Amino acid sequence: MAEHKNEEVIFDVEDAYSKSESWVIENQKSLTIIVGVGLLLVLSFFGYKYFIQEPNEAAAKEMVWMAEKAFAADSLEQALNGTNNYAGFLDVINSYGSTETGNLAHYYAGVAYLRLGEYNSAIDYLEDFDCTDELVCSVAMGATGDAYMEIGQVDDAIKYYKNAANHSANDLTTPIYLMKAAKAHEIAGDHSDALALYKRIKKEYPTSAEGATVDKYIARAEGMTAK
Repeated sequence: MAEHKNEEVIFDVEDAYSKSESWVIENQKSLTIIVGVGLLLVLSFFGYKYFIQEPNEAAAKEMVWMAEKAFAADSLEQALNGTNNYAGFLDVINSYGSTETGNLAHYYAGVAYLRLGEYNSAIDYLEDFDCTDELVCSVAMGATGDAYMEIGQVDDAIKYYKNAANHSANDLTTPIYLMKAAKAHEIAGDHSDALALYKRIKKEYPTSAEGATVDKYIARAEGMTAK
């Protein structure tokens, strides 16, 4: 009886193998296409990386350094638009916007426009900036909040200030943006929300510059909420 069962098992395995072999033969063309497409995708990835992406990144870095120098010297128009002798951030964005350097140029351009008082342009470039560094992300969000405040969109400013404060909690930028968010809440008439943020500064960042002056803001917000 046991011997009969073993024969059935052997028969089933052989039958399955035979069916698999037949399926491979029948679908050989499709399998060849699938393998070929997979190989093409791999080759395309490495081809793009080594023959397009990396050379473009190198070219963008070579192109941007004078714009960064102009930005550091507060020559913002030249930083944005360049001169006859060198490119500006906008040129880098137009030529190499998909590179890491081109992405960073969006941040520089946004801050430059903010300093120049061109707030809508600042918002456009800052919102297009895809940041990865936590501290830079916070500063970029805070700058976007500043631009929204300047054009009177207080609710948007509050959103960006809070995102900036919470994105990377630290003793340097977090109390700055909490304070800006709180003041924006007061402008909007949300004194209880402002009070909560002022108290958070006092509790979590008492040694910061904002923490040193926050008591007067707490007293003011408490007075307004009591009315």
